[in-house]
Amino acid sequence: MNSPVPKFIYKILTDTQWQEAKPFEHLPSIPIDEADGFVHLSTAAQLTKTLELYFAGQSDLKILAISSRKVSTNLRWEPSRGGELFPHLYTSLKMSDIEWQTVLSVSKDGKCQLPDKIV
Repeated sequence: MNSPVPKFIYKILTDTQWQEAKPFEHLPSIPIDEADGFVHLSTAAQLTKTLELYFAGQSDLKILAISSRKVSTNLRWEPSRGGELFPHLYTSLKMSDIEWQTVLSVSKDGKCQLPDKIV
């Protein structure tokens, strides 16, 4: 990746996935991560489009802020949507890697307003 690595990268989960994950030290794999062999993450700049494409009409989503520094050893920046480099984590995500989380809902047309703390 040529540009500086952001302080935070983000994981989107449904409330159900989050509630099921909370008792564990590591986040259990969700189906898309299991199928692709890595944990799908987004930068702040990529979140809005990811939410629009894959989470339209969903409420009570959890946006997890992950410290890029904490996961850097197993983090790869790989081309995805339109050739843009996305962060992919090639290990399970530890709960201790999550710095904070917030709730977000996405309208049926895919529009949403990200919280100011997502940078």
